[in-house]
Amino acid sequence: MTTKHLIVLSAPSGAGKTTVAHHLLKTFPQLRFSVSATTRPMRPNEEHARDYFFLTRDEFRHRIERHDLIEYEEIFGNYYGTLQSVVQEALNRGEFLIFDVDVKGALSLQRAFPDDTLLIFVAPPDLGTLEQRLRDRRTESDEQIALRLDRAEMEMGNRDRFDEVLINRDLPSTLLRAEEIVRRAIEGAPEQHTLFE
Repeated sequence: MTTKHLIVLSAPSGAGKTTVAHHLLKTFPQLRFSVSATTRPMRPNEEHARDYFFLTRDEFRHRIERHDLIEYEEIFGNYYGTLQSVVQEALNRGEFLIFDVDVKGALSLQRAFPDDTLLIFVAPPDLGTLEQRLRDRRTESDEQIALRLDRAEMEMGNRDRFDEVLINRDLPSTLLRAEEIVRRAIEGAPEQHTLFE
């Protein structure tokens, strides 16, 4: 595997993607989290360019027109997206970025930077396990869980388009396997496996 500077994580909600991302950031000091752009208001504890690039709707639309967004979507009335200029500047400096994005965003990143992108799909063992994890969080209604499970089916259907599939049966083992994948990617070590059970 050649060295990859863009480590992209995708997963259905509840599969453990954010936990994996935070672990990798602690394990590899050379990795930094990719800061997204958004039109949502800044919260009191947030800082521009650290948490998000906070843009007005007009600024965000202007970026879309200029093709400066690798991927974007509108969620609950606010836009979120990845700025091409930010990613390109990081690549020019030889930095390593980690992304926590949906499947569509991951595939868009790979299309934009095919030689520098490693796509990792974090999967639950099965949809039944995923449903139980979502219920155990006690943060969503039955209707919201049903919507997440519908989306999860679509996301799982795209996992073969990813470079690595990491099946999260047991979190400590999953984190160790994620480390192996990322270590190979940033060191440019020979490829060994594509499916981690």
